[in-house]
Amino acid sequence: MLSRRRLAPARRPDLEPDERMLAWAEVTDGGEVTHGVIVATNRGLWTPGARSRTGWSELHRVTWSGTLLTVVAAGVVADRDGYHIVADRPAATFELADPGRLPEQIRIRVNQSIGYTERVVLPGGGGARVVARRVSGRDGLRWVVRYDEGIAWDTPAIGAATDAIVENSRAQCRTGGLSSPGVRR
Repeated sequence: MLSRRRLAPARRPDLEPDERMLAWAEVTDGGEVTHGVIVATNRGLWTPGARSRTGWSELHRVTWSGTLLTVVAAGVVADRDGYHIVADRPAATFELADPGRLPEQIRIRVNQSIGYTERVVLPGGGGARVVARRVSGRDGLRWVVRYDEGIAWDTPAIGAATDAIVENSRAQCRTGGLSSPGVRR
């Protein structure tokens, strides 16, 4: 018979009424000392010390080494008409002695949040990634653009080119050309 791990109520994050825990793991320092828990829910990821969860659509990159979980969230640096420009926040790394199903649940949830992703080349060289993400609890897609390092994204030429690229991607999704979940180009 399989036993299910339980997290003591006092150690659980303050979940919303429609939020439910999927998996959790203790954060350790390689020994017996624990530094809190990481909790995956249907809405996002709670990390030790965080006052709120990071939504699945906000996670840019998560890696699992077998003992270390590294999480890189994307923060909004500018709002454009119909999309956000995002950049990586500092990486946070957590050591997990007994990860259980946490890495698997994170991978599943992050991948499910991606509705569309495309790597594009910008005028003058360099590029960006255009991504449409599903946001838990909301209808529709949240469009974001993450530029390559060194791209002067705030120039009029790059802004206009990006506006056109995002609109083209949105139009393709609306017309059904790229409407299936997780379309990657």
